[in-house]
Amino acid sequence: MTHTDSLTNDTIFTRIEKDLLGEQAVPATALYGIQTQRAYQNFNITGVPISHFPDLIKALAMVKHVAAKANYQHGLLSDDKVNAITDACADLIDGEHHEAFIVDLIQGGAGTSTNMNANEVIANIGLAKMGFEYGEYEHLHPNNDVNRSQSTNDVYPTAARLAIVFAAQPLMAAITKLQHSLAAKGEAFSDVLKMGRTQLQDAVPMTLGQEFNAFASDLGGETARIEHTCLQLCEVNLGGTAIGTGINAPRGYAHLAISELATVSGLPVRLAEDLVAASADMGAFITFSGSLKRLAIKLSKLSNDLRLLSSGPRTGLGEINLPAMQPGSSIMPGKVNPVIPEAMNQTAFQVMGTDLTVTMAAEAGQLQLNAMEPLIIYNLLNNARMLEKSIRMLDELCIQGITANKERCAQHVENSIGIVTALVPHIGYDNASRIAGHALLSGLGVSELVRQEKLLSDEELAAILSPNTMVNNV
Repeated sequence: MTHTDSLTNDTIFTRIEKDLLGEQAVPATALYGIQTQRAYQNFNITGVPISHFPDLIKALAMVKHVAAKANYQHGLLSDDKVNAITDACADLIDGEHHEAFIVDLIQGGAGTSTNMNANEVIANIGLAKMGFEYGEYEHLHPNNDVNRSQSTNDVYPTAARLAIVFAAQPLMAAITKLQHSLAAKGEAFSDVLKMGRTQLQDAVPMTLGQEFNAFASDLGGETARIEHTCLQLCEVNLGGTAIGTGINAPRGYAHLAISELATVSGLPVRLAEDLVAASADMGAFITFSGSLKRLAIKLSKLSNDLRLLSSGPRTGLGEINLPAMQPGSSIMPGKVNPVIPEAMNQTAFQVMGTDLTVTMAAEAGQLQLNAMEPLIIYNLLNNARMLEKSIRMLDELCIQGITANKERCAQHVENSIGIVTALVPHIGYDNASRIAGHALLSGLGVSELVRQEKLLSDEELAAILSPNTMVNNV
């Protein structure tokens, strides 16, 4: 069948497909079918199609692959059909044909449109491999063959869990690399004495190296927490079909499929103990979202500190120098802004905010299913990707290029009232308070006032206020 595009005057070749709502013309060369096309027409929400997340397509293909294998072992698929399906899935796993996944990530139907997009694409790739035309579903059917023994309600959450675990791997690698970069700066700045601050007020001396080592340590446990959550996500409900009872799947199918899925995915996938409960349970998604939020909060605090420490350059703290990445103003010549930490902040805010979205979507489940799962999956995959890219940006374009302003750090220590704290054990709290007050009013240094009042000898004062004494007492 053909028709003419009214704008380009081009001839468009189509094929006619049918579903329970009637007929539609589908582009003849499209790997997707009528149900995908209806979803594409219905859900123009985010502009982010499934193809934006290759990990999800890869995971869907893995699930369809193992389902076909399990069905074949139960005598439910012929040699030709199982080979066509698994070969098509292999193409998708290798990154081919992803442009055919056109449905918006956010959709009604608890993920049915995503599942059907996968079913139709796999069926049409398989038909071509069998020597048939796209849409000749009597030879390989999206529902009867590709989706045999399955429901969206076990395929979609299983694939989503795998996709999130896949997306977590580069994220954890990025965190580890950032931690190493921060620790390297800690070592490089180990001899730079500076003032520590509490409540934005001068506290006691420390080294800039200690500050950066603390940043590194603060991220230390985040990869382990995310990895632990990934293990929770590896518990799946594949084989439970519609609501966890396993209707339309042969006995033993679930265990066969799960065993094959562990091999194909390389992940410690296991079958949930209670498939009815697992079909509606969003607990692992909530935990993963919470792990991302925790990480985002830490990264945002780190970015805040970098912006404060580099503030100035003349009238702020100015203790570190961030790499200059771009001009900072259209009106103020010479201004350079901390754009990389600012971008990291904004990613963190997005993750924090969408954690609430995930929470509300998880709570909105009803009875044996959560129809809001697409929103959960969209946000978790997006957040994992945003964090990974932002962490790499922060590491490569900011942290690795930071230098210390040693002179400014030394000036702050010399001019600070905070060093009086180190004298309290030697001259008493009352004397120290009086000295501090006098220093604030007179502008004189603490050491100078202590000498004037002969509270300590020069030798005693030098020993007490030596850098090693003040910053290495633990």
